[in-house]
Amino acid sequence: MPSLRSPSPGPVPTPAARRIIRLNNGFQLLFNLLWWMPVFYAYQRDAGLSDGQIFGIQSIYYIAFCLFEIPTGVVADRIGARNCLRAGAVVMTAANLAPVLAPSYSGFLVHFLAIAAGRSLTSGAASAYLYDGLRAEGADAHYLRAEGTARALGLAAKVVCWPLVGPLMALAPQTPYVLSAASAAGSLGCALALPRLVAPGPDSRPRARGRRSGSLLRDTGVAWRTLRSSPWLALLMVQGVAVFTLSRICQVNLFQPVLLEHGIGESAHGSVLAAMTVAEAVASARPQWLGRRLSPAVWVSSLSVALAATLAGTAVGGPWAVVGLLCAFAAITGFVYPVQRKLVNDAIPVEAPRATLLSVESIVDRAVCAVAAVAAGAYLAAGRLDALLWHSAAVTCVLIPALHLALHRMSPERVPAKARGTGPGYRDTGVRPPDQPVPLPVDEGAAPRA
Repeated sequence: MPSLRSPSPGPVPTPAARRIIRLNNGFQLLFNLLWWMPVFYAYQRDAGLSDGQIFGIQSIYYIAFCLFEIPTGVVADRIGARNCLRAGAVVMTAANLAPVLAPSYSGFLVHFLAIAAGRSLTSGAASAYLYDGLRAEGADAHYLRAEGTARALGLAAKVVCWPLVGPLMALAPQTPYVLSAASAAGSLGCALALPRLVAPGPDSRPRARGRRSGSLLRDTGVAWRTLRSSPWLALLMVQGVAVFTLSRICQVNLFQPVLLEHGIGESAHGSVLAAMTVAEAVASARPQWLGRRLSPAVWVSSLSVALAATLAGTAVGGPWAVVGLLCAFAAITGFVYPVQRKLVNDAIPVEAPRATLLSVESIVDRAVCAVAAVAAGAYLAAGRLDALLWHSAAVTCVLIPALHLALHRMSPERVPAKARGTGPGYRDTGVRPPDQPVPLPVDEGAAPRA
C-alpha cells in the first residue's frame, strides 16, 4: 500500500469541541467504571450460584450482546446518538442495582442482560457522537487523541478504584454494585449535558445531526449496501476482530488460569491486573508513539500478530516473565484500540448510518468472542492451556498476513474510480465514498496542555 502524506496538525479545538471532549471523557469513565468487576465471581458464589450457572450467564451475556447490537445501532441512527447515550446510562444504572435487589440466579441473569443492552446502546453511539461532534466543529483532527485519552482516563480510574473494593466489601458486600450504579448515574448526567449537534438542512434551518430520517429497515439496508460496496471498510472491521478477541479472552477468561499455572497466587492477581491496566492506559493516551513509518492499517495488523506472540510467550516464561508479558500485552492493546477505531470511522461514508455500522463491527467482535470463549473453556477443561496459547498464536499469525494482503489489494488508491463512486458509469446510490486513511499525525494522542 503506497504511503500517504500525513495531514498537518489540526487547529486548536473550539470551546464547543473542548466541551464535547470533556463530557465524553466523563461519560466514558463513569459508564465503564464497574466496581464489581474484580469480585463478581466470588460475589455470585457467595450468593449460592454454581460454576455452571456463573459461566452459563456469561455465555448468555455474549449472545445477548450480539443480538442487541444491530437494533440498538439502528436506534441510535434514528433517535440520535446523544439520546441513545442517555438511554444506555439509564439502563446501566438499573442493571447495577439488580444484584442488590435480587441476589439470585434470576437477578444476576437480569443484571447481565441489562448490562448487554446498556453497553449495546452506547457502543456505536458514543464513538459516532464524538466523531460527528468534533467534525461539526472542524476539530476532527483531534478525534484520535480524544478517543485514546477517554479510554486512558477510564483505565486509570479502574486502577485507583479496584484496590478499594476489598475493604469496601468488608463494610457491606453489596457496595461494589451500589457504587457502580452511582457511577452509571453520573454518566447519565454527562449525557444530559452533551450539546445537540446541528448541521444546516436543505431548507437552511438547523436540524439535529446524528438523527436520521427514514425507517429502521432503510437504515439497516443502507448499512448493508455500504458494506457490500466498500470491501475496504468490511475488511477493516474484520481486522479489528483479532485485537478485540485476543484482548477480551486474555483479560477475562485466561488471566487467572495463566497466573495460577505459573504459581502466582490469587492474592497477587489484583496487583498484576492493576499493572496491566496502567500499561494499557499509558499506551492508549500515546498512539503517536507508533510513528508514521507505517500506515495505521499496517500498524493494526502488526500489533495483532504481536498480541498473539506475547500471549503465546506466557506458556514458556517464568512467573516474572509472565507478568511482564501480560503488561506488554495490555500496552499493545492500548496502542491499537484508538488506531483501529479511527481507521473504521474514516472509512465510513459521511452519509452512511455510522452508529449502525459501528455496531456491526461490535457484533462481529462479540460473536467471535462467544465462540472463542467456548473453545477456551474446552481447552482448559482438558488441561491444555499451553496448547490453547500456541494454537491461538498460530491461527492469528496465519490469518492476519492474509487479511493484510487483501486490505492492500482493496486499498482506496488501488480500487478503480468506478468502484470508488467516481468516473464514468457510476450510479449514485446516495452514499458518499469514504475518506482515505492516512498515517498518524505526529501530535495525535499527546497529553492535553494545561
